[in-house]
Amino acid sequence: MPRLLVVHHTPSPPTHTLLQAVRSGAEDDAIEGVEVVLRPALALTVPDVLDADGYLLGTPANFGYMSGALKHAFDTIYYPCLDATGGRPYALWVHGNDDTAGAVRSVETIATGLGWVRTRPALEVVGAPDREALDAAWELGAATAASLTL
Repeated sequence: MPRLLVVHHTPSPPTHTLLQAVRSGAEDDAIEGVEVVLRPALALTVPDVLDADGYLLGTPANFGYMSGALKHAFDTIYYPCLDATGGRPYALWVHGNDDTAGAVRSVETIATGLGWVRTRPALEVVGAPDREALDAAWELGAATAASLTL
């Protein structure tokens, strides 16, 4: 069964709310045969990444960059997973109070280095997530999980 690994750092209510929407979409009953595994960024291990078939990443934008927790996760898994995970799909959501561009760029740079393939444009949410943002997060989760069944 394909496994979708959701790696997240969700310290604030807005990032946690987006995580719940992403998870709800990924675990929708209409998507059969995909195991969804959530892992906080600071708890991520090399086996978690190696055992997954695709990745869904979530982070706040902190000072124009991804969270330190997600960067630590990448530092932990980068070289051990470099040759083994190329070509795997990933998607990303980022929450920021003012701007998300630097955080998106930093994650995409590392994911490109790993050889991961972005399946959708990053979901960038600035300010409190409204209904449109939550629907987009749900769709991101559902589409990413569904892509593993193709």
